[in-house]
Amino acid sequence: MARIAAAIPLGLAPHEVLEYVKLAEELGYESAWMAEGHGGDHFALFAACATATSTILLGTSVTSVYVRSAPTIAMAAATVDALSNGRFILGVGSSHRVQVGPEHGIAYARPVQRVRETVEVIRALLRDGEVSHRGETIVIERFDLWFSPHRPDIPIYLAALFPKMLELCGEVGDGVVLTGCTLETAGKVAEHIAVGASRTNRSPDEIDVTSLLPCSVSDDRQEAFDALRPGVAQSAGFFPRYARVLAEGGFPEVAEAIQAAWRRGDRDAAVAAVSDEVIAARSIVGSAAECRERIQAYRESGLDLPIIGPGLGPRGLDGALDALRACAP
Repeated sequence: MARIAAAIPLGLAPHEVLEYVKLAEELGYESAWMAEGHGGDHFALFAACATATSTILLGTSVTSVYVRSAPTIAMAAATVDALSNGRFILGVGSSHRVQVGPEHGIAYARPVQRVRETVEVIRALLRDGEVSHRGETIVIERFDLWFSPHRPDIPIYLAALFPKMLELCGEVGDGVVLTGCTLETAGKVAEHIAVGASRTNRSPDEIDVTSLLPCSVSDDRQEAFDALRPGVAQSAGFFPRYARVLAEGGFPEVAEAIQAAWRRGDRDAAVAAVSDEVIAARSIVGSAAECRERIQAYRESGLDLPIIGPGLGPRGLDGALDALRACAP
């Protein structure tokens, strides 16, 4: 069966997350992924999902290495992994400067090194039951784990957008979680992953290449495209990194227009700046048949695991569930 995963829409209530993940499992999705933002604690939600499902994998997309300590992340991951009987994937990333400081009051510095050391600490703690670490961004005198993990080696995926983090993923990651993918992205990403993999004598084929892909399913083309414009505008307007991804992905003028509108507080203009070409290049959008064709095109481009991400439109959970059904394997 061709691989496909589902991203959990942010904004669902806890009981709605359970309903979404259970349907994804019934439909044959390989895994369900949830971002850490403002939508509820994803470790707690996945603990509930773990006890309500039996086959679907559960992955964070992703956990910030700043807002939780490395031992805290390790304990949470081991807990969900035990409750799910070994179905957990830990996705970690550096988040964004515009979030970590203003929203959490935590200093943001040296993101690549911070991710590297966080992975080192997590792996050591789960493997050995205790860890001491004196690094450049993390110092831990000693931390011991008071229970035995279900698995001493939980898969760790890294969120990556640019060369340095992609190369780190090649060095230490089991997979990469991408955002803003076009059909050209996977080939470019593979080159940087290979550079990192060569440093630790790994095969690049060991790294699972995944991407979050916004998804909107409708026979009404205008409706399908319009549903995705606000998300693109917010991501490129608020997050400088995502604006850079959009620009480097072939749309520098659109990225500039969105950011200019966002800076002056004109959200409507930011949304209007998102062209159909941008959405078509970076999303799963259109009728059910068109969406399924697009998913296959992403696979053929070199993406190992497409992660479709239905948004919460006017129909809320019902609309997201319909998108799951339309794109199911």
